[in-house]
Amino acid sequence: MLKRVMALSASLVLFGGLLAGCGGNNAEPAAGGNAAAGGAAEEGKPVTINMFTASPEYTDAFNAYIAEYKKVKPNVSINLEIMQADYNTVLKSKIAAGSTPDVFQTTAGGDIDTFAEYSADLTNEPLAAAMTDAVRANMSSSDGKVLGLPIKGNLFVLMYNKKLLTDAGISELPKTTAQLDDTIAKLEAKGITPFANAYKEWWVWKHIFQHFVDAAAADAGSDAKTLVADFIAGKTTFQDHPVLNDNFFSFIDTTVKYGTDKPLERDSNAEVSDFALGKTAFMTGKGAWDEEAIKKITPDFDLGIMGYPVSEKAEQSQIITGADQALRINKDSAVAAETIEFFNWLYTSEYGKNWFSAVAKVIPPIKDAPMPDLQMPKEMEELLKTEKSGDLSVNYSLDTFHQKFGELMQAYIGGSKTKAQAIDEIQKAWIQFGSATQ
Repeated sequence: MLKRVMALSASLVLFGGLLAGCGGNNAEPAAGGNAAAGGAAEEGKPVTINMFTASPEYTDAFNAYIAEYKKVKPNVSINLEIMQADYNTVLKSKIAAGSTPDVFQTTAGGDIDTFAEYSADLTNEPLAAAMTDAVRANMSSSDGKVLGLPIKGNLFVLMYNKKLLTDAGISELPKTTAQLDDTIAKLEAKGITPFANAYKEWWVWKHIFQHFVDAAAADAGSDAKTLVADFIAGKTTFQDHPVLNDNFFSFIDTTVKYGTDKPLERDSNAEVSDFALGKTAFMTGKGAWDEEAIKKITPDFDLGIMGYPVSEKAEQSQIITGADQALRINKDSAVAAETIEFFNWLYTSEYGKNWFSAVAKVIPPIKDAPMPDLQMPKEMEELLKTEKSGDLSVNYSLDTFHQKFGELMQAYIGGSKTKAQAIDEIQKAWIQFGSATQ
């Protein structure tokens, strides 16, 4: 439960917020809130919605829809507070102090249940009907209630620099571990560093690991959700799954050996810079959210996407799609009805449908919305015409586990833990932190 998770937090460091609110005209809203949620406020009565998120990369995009909604509802002001470092710690502190924001951000999947007691039920709202089926599943609790709003659709891949691969004479993308070894040899022969990593960040590890979890589940004749549940229940171990016990660690060792120097000192920004400046052929642990940052550094960068080579089975090299971040509406908020009304507008109006692609420039999590004019989403659409997407298996564990997992992997590549020690502690962490019901 959340109370147990809160006990894990040792310090609170608030790096500051951003308040935003703009003026406009008197247009009427495109969609209203559910009357069951308490009904909208009297027209013209001042309303303030406090929104707390962990996505600074979307500050400008959030401010854009706040300004647009001010034209629709001049009486509604939205205070936007954004932070990244220590976000989870501060959120849990706010909840424990009884000052839960009207809107707050969590990861999706398992954490939908973790924060269920604080979240408004959105199952029968227009915004829930607007979600794609896969995204709606990511936003739903174990008992089938829609308790979250997707910030965006997402895409998890191994990115590559098309020019550098061509320069090295690589005409076919590696889909197996043997093919990856051959690709690395060709890059090395041309003096090209194969991998950019951001192993200073705990969260990049889960993005890589999930590709291997999907393969392990397939090898076991199961699915990722069942496999993760078995790890959380202590019913299986890494030794039962060679893709996890051997292939995953071999891949990490390879990226360290053939990657940029001082991997534990390279954060997300440094990794993007290394890759965008053409210093490496591949970028690990990242996704669609990085394209704009890459193109800002090198506007004509020719960016490719692919699945991770996780085994000798080419079909297990898959890109992964879905929604891993959720906004939650505080069910006990005095402005819950007005907040629901706002998000119904965002997810169903013409402005909202275009906001995802044209303003936020992300993969829309809703139906009937255009794709952004970016390279990665376009390549995703092409790949998915002939290949299947992998399961977003990070959603089946909680971020309390993922953070511990990342820290243990950092200890492994830093040399303070052996592979056997890291595996043992990862398995124990999965049992300890893996489920919202524990």
